[in-house]
Amino acid sequence: MNDQVLHGEIIQSRLDDVRAYDGVRSRRIFAFLIDYLIVLLLLIPFGLVVLLLGLITFGIGWGLFGVLGPLVAIVYVWNTLGGASQATVGMRAMGIRLDRLDGRPVDGLFAVVHSVLFWAGNVILTPLVLLVTLFADRKRTLHDLLLGTVVTRTDR
Repeated sequence: MNDQVLHGEIIQSRLDDVRAYDGVRSRRIFAFLIDYLIVLLLLIPFGLVVLLLGLITFGIGWGLFGVLGPLVAIVYVWNTLGGASQATVGMRAMGIRLDRLDGRPVDGLFAVVHSVLFWAGNVILTPLVLLVTLFADRKRTLHDLLLGTVVTRTDR
């Protein structure tokens, strides 16, 4: 129990440091582009598997093409953002990570909910998602505010 309290205090002191948010907005954008490219590249081998499955099942398997993109993205986010580093490959490349304000680690389900809210927010309120970062504390996006999360630099 004392280790959890100490760990939470260390995270909280890091989250209170304003230097942890320097350049986060632009780093998030570039991390998103890297992750988007990775998911697109992952779709190639999985798409080939679905193609072969469709041939074997006389076209029935091709129905999986409709859910392939979101499914690959969800598995990618679950395993990267929901992992020990609390960052996707793009986020690690840009030196940022996702933290919860309550100090608990980000698990796979929480990571998927965070991403789904991001995409839902972009579909419905595209400009508002990024505009919120100009006015919110800690450069948080709309879905960060809803979930109690913040993106910080890993080098600070």
